[in-house]
Amino acid sequence: MQGRITKQISNQYTVDVGEQKYVCQARGKFKNMGLSPVVGDIVEIDLTNLTIDNINPRRNKLERPNVANVDCALIVTSLKKPDLSLTLLDKLIALVKVKNIEPIIILTKLDLLTNKELKYIKKTFKYYHNLDIKIILNTKLNKIKKVLKNKTVVLTGQSGSGKSTLLNKLDKNLNLETKPISDALNRGVHTTRHTELYKIGKTYFVDTPGFSALDLKDITVDELKSTFMEFNYLTCKYHNCNHINEEGCGIKDALKLGKILPSRYINYGRFLKEINENSSKLYK
Repeated sequence: MQGRITKQISNQYTVDVGEQKYVCQARGKFKNMGLSPVVGDIVEIDLTNLTIDNINPRRNKLERPNVANVDCALIVTSLKKPDLSLTLLDKLIALVKVKNIEPIIILTKLDLLTNKELKYIKKTFKYYHNLDIKIILNTKLNKIKKVLKNKTVVLTGQSGSGKSTLLNKLDKNLNLETKPISDALNRGVHTTRHTELYKIGKTYFVDTPGFSALDLKDITVDELKSTFMEFNYLTCKYHNCNHINEEGCGIKDALKLGKILPSRYINYGRFLKEINENSSKLYK
């Protein structure tokens, strides 16, 4: 019988088969194969022994959150309390795009902004919109549901940005635990304790522990460049240019002309340095 893993707690996997749910364990052969089932996997189960016998090929897989077969990622982005982090946003976009997952930015806490801050936010996110990234306010619930229909969706973003709150608004029956922001730390408190997939209407959502620090250890330099879509729209005369130290680089020229958001270029440089440092450590 074929189904989808919708919940994992320790070595117990909840598998949805139609409207039925079965709690199963993975067969020992997966350990010998160096493979573990994860939430989102399409699996074949033995209903008699309640075991997972086979894992179907995956379209993609994320490590943090640990989930497979994702269509899009809602990057829930707080504009204030906790403050907007464009570095985290750009890193999350890179991490999901390299897995061929569509990033969708959900903006929260717009009502906390001053008029001056609002003007800056509109200008900044117009740039992301021009990169063909969908930008949706968390109050536009019908629009969110329409965009995500028949999709498997992971929610990600910094702690306290409103991931569990958004799920609660989309389905009031969930009643997921939420906690207030710590003013002293300017970040949220982790509330989700395991990975679980919730079906809301015709959409599967994965709610996972919030996080604000991710590494790029599994991304190559070329993959990183491909996730900065604006580079693909511009011309650089150098083949395999890293767009950092090269004189006459077309990307650097475009930056000077205001065609690239400065924070995007700065973050690209940071991520490139991180990847190079990880490579140096690997080959020492």
